[in-house]
Amino acid sequence: MAQEREVTTTITATTTVTLPANPTPKTYAELNPRLKPTEFFGPIGGGILTFVTPIVAYGLFYGCNEVTGCSVPPKRNVLEWIGDWPSSAGALWDWKAAGVYLAWYLWTVLCWAILPGDWIEGTLLRDGTRKTYKMNGLWTFMLTLGIVAGTVSQPGGVAAFAWIYDHFVPLLSASLAMCTFQAVFVYVNSFFSGELLAHQGNSGNFFYDFWMGRPLNPTWPGFPNFDIKTFNEVRPGIIGWVILNVAFACAQYERLGRVTNSMWLVLIFQGWYSLDCLLAESSILQQMDITTDGFGFMLSFGDLTWLPFTYTLQARYLVFAPTDLSIAACAFIVALEVLGQYIFRSANNEKTDFRNGRNPKNLQYMETQRGTKLLTSGWWGRSRHPNYFGDWIMAWAWCLPTGFSSPIPYFYVIYFGILLAHRQIRDDEACKQKYGKDWETYCKKVPYKIIPYVY
Repeated sequence: MAQEREVTTTITATTTVTLPANPTPKTYAELNPRLKPTEFFGPIGGGILTFVTPIVAYGLFYGCNEVTGCSVPPKRNVLEWIGDWPSSAGALWDWKAAGVYLAWYLWTVLCWAILPGDWIEGTLLRDGTRKTYKMNGLWTFMLTLGIVAGTVSQPGGVAAFAWIYDHFVPLLSASLAMCTFQAVFVYVNSFFSGELLAHQGNSGNFFYDFWMGRPLNPTWPGFPNFDIKTFNEVRPGIIGWVILNVAFACAQYERLGRVTNSMWLVLIFQGWYSLDCLLAESSILQQMDITTDGFGFMLSFGDLTWLPFTYTLQARYLVFAPTDLSIAACAFIVALEVLGQYIFRSANNEKTDFRNGRNPKNLQYMETQRGTKLLTSGWWGRSRHPNYFGDWIMAWAWCLPTGFSSPIPYFYVIYFGILLAHRQIRDDEACKQKYGKDWETYCKKVPYKIIPYVY
């Protein structure tokens, strides 16, 4: 899913590969071999996740809201909860909300089309080609925030955005409809388009391939430069996450006449995370999501529904459970965020420098038989995924502003820890296949996987 940034182990791309003067073209079957379904416990796991993940997204709302509270275990059964709901807040579907969501998605597409941006080449694909991607997410973000700020500052603007809070569930349903439509379309289209398939999404089992994603780089017919996967990765969901948080701050302001310091911390931390992602937008081209994973329900749901509608849990919670933090608490949480940012950014900077042939810190490394190099000192000598460690520290800083009245707002930090551990396993397995015995040597030099001296 979205927001596991710069996940691969550090290597340099200095290997020179000599290709035959007239290489023999590979057949479609040779380019797209069938592989056994091994990820996520195979077809059973993929099928279960396809149905369970949307239930969890809805459950986080129905189990934590101003009508039923946010207790564990819940005080009332689900049918009683839904029966008490105002129709605007609890209705699963609302056509106006669906129209608003569709307009939002089309707005981000329009911005992609008309705003300036650099065209960046991606990694070399196994058919010998490279795709180019338009990178103008930052301009989309800035333009959108400018419009939002202008709207909120006008009479009635706060109420207009508070409407989003009151229609959270139908907006979630609209995003689910969009991601399901996209997942179904690209899956069916991949059987006729002749496009390159993702290895792990080409098992022949529907439930597994639909979840993992069959096509590697799907596009809409007639629009070959519009890569659906990379667009969804950093546009509608990432920017929508910030818009939802702003809407929740507006809803809190309507009720209290002010925005609490805890809400400001969540807005600033998560807003900066989104901005930082868009500032380094081209870095997603090196992520496993883009280079390896297909585009199926896992990524479409993760980008369009899971990210914006579950990552905003803390801000939504603070609307109906406002918290005023002491100066000491604010200082501690800010320090935690800064620490996480420092580890995350400095680790990624070390990797970026080394990948681009620079080594300003004179970091140690080991040579591999592939002709590439693996860092064994600095942050990447402390663990194989130090950026994950920084990311997880930041997750705590996002949840702590909600206080300790309920454990549910801490869902994100628990989920994210599991997700990062799973990503680490997947990445280590890929590196083991890629480097062979060199990877075993590397793991002896760098034994810790994420948290130095702990895990």
